[in-house]
Amino acid sequence: MVLVLTGVTAVSVALLAYVYELTKAPIAQAQAKALSDAVSTVIPGFDNDPIAEKKIQQVNGVSYVVYPATKGGEYIGAAVEASAMGFGGELKILVGFDAQGNVLDYSLLSHAETPGLGSKADTWFKKGGKGDIIGMNPGEAVLSVRKDGGRIDAITASTITSRAFLNAVNAAYAAFSGQEKADGTTGASQQTADMENDENTAAVSANQERREEHE
Repeated sequence: MVLVLTGVTAVSVALLAYVYELTKAPIAQAQAKALSDAVSTVIPGFDNDPIAEKKIQQVNGVSYVVYPATKGGEYIGAAVEASAMGFGGELKILVGFDAQGNVLDYSLLSHAETPGLGSKADTWFKKGGKGDIIGMNPGEAVLSVRKDGGRIDAITASTITSRAFLNAVNAAYAAFSGQEKADGTTGASQQTADMENDENTAAVSANQERREEHE
């Protein structure tokens, strides 16, 4: 019995290792293409290679990946990866900003939100959507939902997800504004304290929102 179980275990491990090696390269290629497509979507018009020129920006001890975009050698903006905890788990986005810090577009890279509810973040905040944030600048006013005194309509029955999404956008802006631009200048984030206050407000009401959404 012990020998049989040992043999089955060894064969299973060998098969898993084989499948992993077999699929590792295709998966990596698919992920690279998905990222490339996302960067092209959220900040179009560049002629450099933002992914090859990516930078790691630290904000309050958290690392963010910034993909700077240039055209004809002139800085035109950047795409920034950021994440926040939603209702079901981590919500990760890629946000494109123009050179002035206005939101150009975004791509929802991954999430664990409820299908049909929190998952609507994929389109809810897009141009023409009910929570449209395109063209807004988090440097002028931190993005937050109306329930928290902001100007963004939350996803119906998914306030927690909406808060998480906007927190991620605000965090992405903080990384964007703190990076060194192509001309050697930096845009120091003036919104860090406001963002922290916004996140604290969301945390205080999180339990209440979870009960409401479950109902």
